[in-house]
This record gives sequence, structure tokens and C-alpha cells, in this order.
Amino acid sequence: MIDLHYWPTPNGHKITLLLEELGLPYAIKPVNIGKGEQFAPDFLAIAPNNRMPAIVDHAPEGGGAPITVFESGAILLYLAEKTGRFISPDRRRRVETLEWLFWQMGGLGPMAGQNHHFSVYAPEKIPYAIKRYVDETNRLYGVLDRRLADRDFVAGDYSIADMAAYPWTVSHERQGQNLDDFPNIKRWFDAIRDRPATIAAYAKGETVNRPAVMSEEDKRVLFGQTAASTRR
Repeated sequence: MIDLHYWPTPNGHKITLLLEELGLPYAIKPVNIGKGEQFAPDFLAIAPNNRMPAIVDHAPEGGGAPITVFESGAILLYLAEKTGRFISPDRRRRVETLEWLFWQMGGLGPMAGQNHHFSVYAPEKIPYAIKRYVDETNRLYGVLDRRLADRDFVAGDYSIADMAAYPWTVSHERQGQNLDDFPNIKRWFDAIRDRPATIAAYAKGETVNRPAVMSEEDKRVLFGQTAASTRR
């Protein structure tokens, strides 16, 4: 059994996408990030960056004590290596998968996240910041669209690289992006959206009691963090 410390955000969805594809038994442990549950001492013990998702694998390969993993990219890689699925054993294909996994972790996720923040959540609408991140998101969509021009998925076969990127494109309209401008992404997006595991993963997210509208207090908790936050 795997404990998944989770909230239905793009980074959380990455892990349920993979777990549903793998068919591994897992239990969702909600971490209400708007209420500050990511700062609880028990959670910080497994996720020192006070961010979800994180997992506890109670049946690691080779036995022994449970293994904890934080950071969504590390979790995807850990589970793929544990099961031998969704990352190729071929050296060149494996490198491609890792390149695009890290591309998402270092590019698409952070830039789309800042896009969401300044376009949707920021109390002050700053035109320069909004344009900066909408434009950079657009550039990254262009990179992904070119990559998908001659292949179904980013590293050939469906992989953890696709599962990392897909949740960050679900909110494309809120990011100021039109998938009609990116036909290769649109084809890729539709193919992943219609997979049974994707449908099941997003249905799991609906079972978590996430408020429809983020309160001002939730925003304060999420966006007002400093080093002192982890010492609460």
C-alpha cells in the first residue's frame, strides 16, 4: 500500500495519473494546503519543502522500512523505476523521458503556476507580470507542440513525462492559451484526457473536499509563506 499525501492540484494529479495507470493500491491522505496542513510536523517529516504531493511506500522493492518520497517528479521516477513501467529501459529513450520530465519540473509547471497566480489569484493585477507569464507559457506550449509534431507522446511511448506535463495544460484557457493554436498538443491532450486511468485519477480528485472558491485566508496561507512558515 502507498499513502499519497495529496491535494487536487496539477502536481497532485500527476501522481494519481501514474498510480491509476499502474493499478497500485494507494490511499489518499488529503493535505488541505489552503488551511496550512502542509506545515503539520508529521507532514514535514516526509515532505521537508512543505509542499504536496508526497508518498510513503509501505512495501518498497527489497523490503525493509517504508520509503518516503517528496517532489512530484521524484515520485514519478521512483514509481516508474519500482514497477519498470512508463520509463523505457533503452538508454536513449530513458534520457528523453528524463529531459522532458525535468522540462516540465523546471519550466512548464513553474511558469504556468506564476501565470495562474498573477492572472487569477494576485490581489493586484500587474499587466507586466501577467504578460510576462502568459507569454512564457505560450512559448513553452510552442516547444511542446513542436516536440509532438512527429510523435504521439513526448518520449515516444506514453511515459511519466506526459503525465507530468498533462495536468499543467488542463487549465490552458485560464493560462490564456488556445489549444487550436497548437494542433499537436490538442491531439496529445485529447488522447491523454480520454485514457481510463486519467478519468479515474481526476474522479479521485473530485472526492477531496476542495472549496469551489479560494478564500482570502486560503490565499494568505498559500501565498504568504516565508522561512518562518516551516517553524510554526
